[in-house]
Amino acid sequence: MTFSIVARDPQTGDVGVAVASKFLAVGALVPWVRAGAGAVATQSYVNPTFGPDGLTLFQSGLSAPEVSAQFQHDDPGITQRQYGLVDAAGHSATYTGPECHAWAGGVARPDVAIQGNILTGPEVVDAMLAAWEASAGRALPARLLRALRAGDDAGGDRRGRQSAALRCAGPGRGYGGLSDDWVDLRVDDHQQPCHELARLLDIHDLLFGRPAQTRPLTADELTWLRGLLVRRGHASHLPDGPWDAATEQAAWALYGTENLEERWVPGGHVDPVALAYLERRDREIDDQGGPSTR
Repeated sequence: MTFSIVARDPQTGDVGVAVASKFLAVGALVPWVRAGAGAVATQSYVNPTFGPDGLTLFQSGLSAPEVSAQFQHDDPGITQRQYGLVDAAGHSATYTGPECHAWAGGVARPDVAIQGNILTGPEVVDAMLAAWEASAGRALPARLLRALRAGDDAGGDRRGRQSAALRCAGPGRGYGGLSDDWVDLRVDDHQQPCHELARLLDIHDLLFGRPAQTRPLTADELTWLRGLLVRRGHASHLPDGPWDAATEQAAWALYGTENLEERWVPGGHVDPVALAYLERRDREIDDQGGPSTR
């Protein structure tokens, strides 16, 4: 009833899981990730202990094939289970019990395991693997989502669509660099869950991505920004001329209001992604009849 991809970025060591299913809130049960340990997808008559237990076993030094062997030895219901495993070193394993509903199967390669059950056919797994391999070099969340959408486009769960989820972790990847939990997005009940997950990832990249490059504001951009800050109520008046402390304080308040803290750059410099978003928001307000600063 589910198809998933479990993977590791060989360049960064980040780990993640993307999953979709005709099942309510699949993200609550299937995907498990831990930076420095690995990732687990547990599905098909889910054994929810496989997630935390698998991560703990990875942390203790067991490889993905060794964890897989232990699951098969310990679980009396293993013939109905399906799972994918990738450890922090990139070793992978996938398992499909003989009593999983057809079509069911999977494939494991270095850094990735892909699996599914109650699928339209093996073309779902094949499409996911091809998409994963074709997207080498992209950030892990984007690669996982591309593979998931390829599986969905190839037929996915033969019963239909309902939910999808994406989880990724990496050292210091979390908010403010204070945690390892990077992406944790869920679409619990939706007609097009993979499409909705893509929309949410775009928003996540905007709000929680960090600047890839920065540059000084131009004189015209600084004039526009000061007008925006006044209009949005973050200052009653801001002087012309070079960047100053009052402008910085007001700009920081605006970034906080827009949840752009991760893209903040002090001292009169700017992340072009954040600037483009603020300009677009200003145009939207103008189009709706509100006062614009341009």
